Amino acid sequence: MERAERQDDGAPGRLERRHFLAVAAAGAMAAGCRSSVAKGPRTETTPPGATRTTGDGERTRPGNPDWRIRSEGTPEAVQGYTDRVSVLPGEEFGLYVSTTASGFRVSAYRVGWYGGHQARLVWRSRRIAGSVQARPRLLEVTRTVRADWKRTLGVRTDGWPEGAYLLRLEADNGHQRYVPLIVRSSSGAGRTVVMHAASTWQAYNAWGGYSLYQGEDGAYATRSLAVSFDRPYDRSGAEKFMVYERAAVVLAERLGIPLAYTTGVDVHREPGVLQGARAALSLGHDEYWSPQQRDHVTRARDSGTNVAFLGANACFRRIRLEGGPTGDARTVVCYKTDYRADPYLADHPALPTHDFRQPPGADPESSLTGVLYEGYPVDAPYVVHADDHWLFEGTGVRRGDSFDHLVGVEYDRVTPGMPTPAPLEVVAHSPLFLKGTPSHSDSAYYTVPSGSGVFASGTMRWVEALMAGTRDNGRNHGMDARTGRFVTRTTENLIRAFAEGPCGRNRPKPRTNANTLYPPPPP
Repeated sequence: MERAERQDDGAPGRLERRHFLAVAAAGAMAAGCRSSVAKGPRTETTPPGATRTTGDGERTRPGNPDWRIRSEGTPEAVQGYTDRVSVLPGEEFGLYVSTTASGFRVSAYRVGWYGGHQARLVWRSRRIAGSVQARPRLLEVTRTVRADWKRTLGVRTDGWPEGAYLLRLEADNGHQRYVPLIVRSSSGAGRTVVMHAASTWQAYNAWGGYSLYQGEDGAYATRSLAVSFDRPYDRSGAEKFMVYERAAVVLAERLGIPLAYTTGVDVHREPGVLQGARAALSLGHDEYWSPQQRDHVTRARDSGTNVAFLGANACFRRIRLEGGPTGDARTVVCYKTDYRADPYLADHPALPTHDFRQPPGADPESSLTGVLYEGYPVDAPYVVHADDHWLFEGTGVRRGDSFDHLVGVEYDRVTPGMPTPAPLEVVAHSPLFLKGTPSHSDSAYYTVPSGSGVFASGTMRWVEALMAGTRDNGRNHGMDARTGRFVTRTTENLIRAFAEGPCGRNRPKPRTNANTLYPPPPP
């Protein structure tokens, strides 16, 4: 889809973010794991009483309820980025920071359940001298913004458990920003792999005035054709992760199943993390995929790895990853409707950087996801169809039960005539109107000969709904606690079943019903 506005920002009627209702007593200051800092002054500190704990023991550690940002201030107050999307435990990453304050600190919080606190302080720096870095650089040919700042410090992740991290920059002026970082797993064998959508985070990032959706003047025509990881993220610094991913990580960690962590960028480069994995989770908004990432996930599915698409609009854009000044795979290239202007196309005519479903090289995403993205914006109830499906066990739902506002702002559906694996069962079939035209959003489940099961929720609000009815409900679009309970139990059923191995062997087979819901037109 072509849109300048961001679907998670500023829509009328959305509830303002509030703090999460803690479900456990506040823990004491959590223990952290020691880290060293290289290529700069030594800044490491360790929270009091720290011990090293990894694996299952990590989830039983007390959390730190003060991990949230209290004041963002102006964008110039404090902001930063890393030179790595992810690192293996023990590897070093560079941190690039600009601030109007005289100094700042960095706190690394690992996201998880932690008794309801949702994060644990793993490492904290000493105070570091602040400075205002240079203005960003604009590469005119592709309208790519790069900060190209001087490296402020290097941080080693010795003892940091694998997981999703929020690095919180804490300036002397009282303002704060996040910098996201994944401490990735080298192997996902026997585990459920959480696959973070870093390319999509970057596609929507308008820091410096440009994203893949608009230029500095707000127009689509002046948008970037390629965007760089060598710049901060706008707003809080981790908006996409916070809205579309955090709640799923917290839930998965609470379940206590074996987890592995990676990003789409890393699956593109190092697909070995999927080898032997029980399942792979695509989270709430995972739109931008390279052909390599898609091929590697498809191969994993065909080798027995279950795959879940918890959002909508997944695997929609075909991208190319190119290098940057800090390393390889630091630039997300997606020309979209201007794909013919991409010089790369001359020698690679089947690899345009636009929608997967469009020629040349058309390869609709439904062959992997089971559903096809249809449009936005919508706001509609989610309607249960197959009430006896194992996904809905324990929810108490009946056919026709609905959950207001759960379908939106983008949605997918089963689309006759498009390539779709079989057998496939539509488990929720939600009527809606898209710009006055009637349609449906579908949650669908299918299996393949390897035994793998694949689920697609068909709505971008699924992960957001995990917080519905809590004090931390964010932009929950009016979804209530009943919706939150339904989505949480359904997601628990899904993740637990997928963690057991090929779901086609452990759960009932899908009952093909798309032809009934979408009958072919009469001859």
